[in-house]
Amino acid sequence: MRGVEQVPWLYDLGLWLLEATGLARWRRALVLGASGRTLDLGTGTGRNLPLFTPAARVVGVDPHPENLARARRRGPAAPLVVARAEALPFKAGAFDTVVAGLVLCSVSDPAAALDEARRVLRPGGALRLLEHVRSGGLAGKLQDAAQPAWTAFTGGCHPNRETERAVAQAGFEVDPGSRRARGSLRRLTARAPGGGSDGG
Repeated sequence: MRGVEQVPWLYDLGLWLLEATGLARWRRALVLGASGRTLDLGTGTGRNLPLFTPAARVVGVDPHPENLARARRRGPAAPLVVARAEALPFKAGAFDTVVAGLVLCSVSDPAAALDEARRVLRPGGALRLLEHVRSGGLAGKLQDAAQPAWTAFTGGCHPNRETERAVAQAGFEVDPGSRRARGSLRRLTARAPGGGSDGG
């Protein structure tokens, strides 16, 4: 299904508006803690790419070649790979960090995408996540009601996914000190099984 997320200039315009009203600060905080071999999962049009520090050796992945063509201008040195989050073409333990910024709301199978993120992370590697999630109460019911039309309009975004719960169910250990919440936005760092926790 083709929606806003598959029209690069329109997607960029929407994100520019959100970033101008506060999302940019959240995106910077998400990216600046990445280090080592880093996978920018669902890199889209590459808005994360200029924000990474030299501590991160970044590979971007996205299923839409037209988005990656735009991402190339923002990250000319980063390898960019056409692939789905649910089927990553990398060996197990290939990355120290996976960054997922507003991605798991749009993948077809969030559980499979999280399983793949866990697989490609080294033991104890960091999943750095920025996502909007289902709210409680009336707001959550409104998100549920709006979801079919919103998903069709955007080309995949689900405003009512319980992504924090899905991260825990996938076997990640969330660092409580890393968790930030504002309305339906969440930012957190979670660790893949098999390693120590050193914050985020």
